[in-house]
Amino acid sequence: MTTITLSKCTIDSLIEICAKHGNQTGELINILHEAQGQLGYLPREVQEVIAKQLNIPVSRVYGVVTFYSFFTMTPKGKHPISVCMGTACYVRGSEKVLDEFKRRLNVNVGDVTPDGRFSLGSLRCVGACGLAPVALVGDKVYGRVTVADVDKILKEYDDKE
Repeated sequence: MTTITLSKCTIDSLIEICAKHGNQTGELINILHEAQGQLGYLPREVQEVIAKQLNIPVSRVYGVVTFYSFFTMTPKGKHPISVCMGTACYVRGSEKVLDEFKRRLNVNVGDVTPDGRFSLGSLRCVGACGLAPVALVGDKVYGRVTVADVDKILKEYDDKE
């Protein structure tokens, strides 16, 4: 496991987030959401700072981080891609779409491209079954995605660079 060193600025920011929520254990999920929003992910070192501020065991923080799929302990790419693998999406070809993203980006699910631009993930349900199969890039939802659409979607983010 890789150890990271948090800067004083990052630690101060985490302490400030916890204080803003009154250092209350009942605010743990809100604190984690805000911390991940600032840092992009929640490595062990971040969890340790939060646990210390809330005066709770690190195992409790870790339990929440690993229970909720929204939270991640690994960094994501600048443009995180998620492909829905729920029943409606799967039946309509999301596995082929996911395979095409893997092929085009040359990464596996859970990985980040070497340039840090894209990360690839899968999830169980987006709640947009009528648009199946669905892919998300960041917060943008792409519906009725086909294998042929993958290249167009990726090119959209080339233009934004």
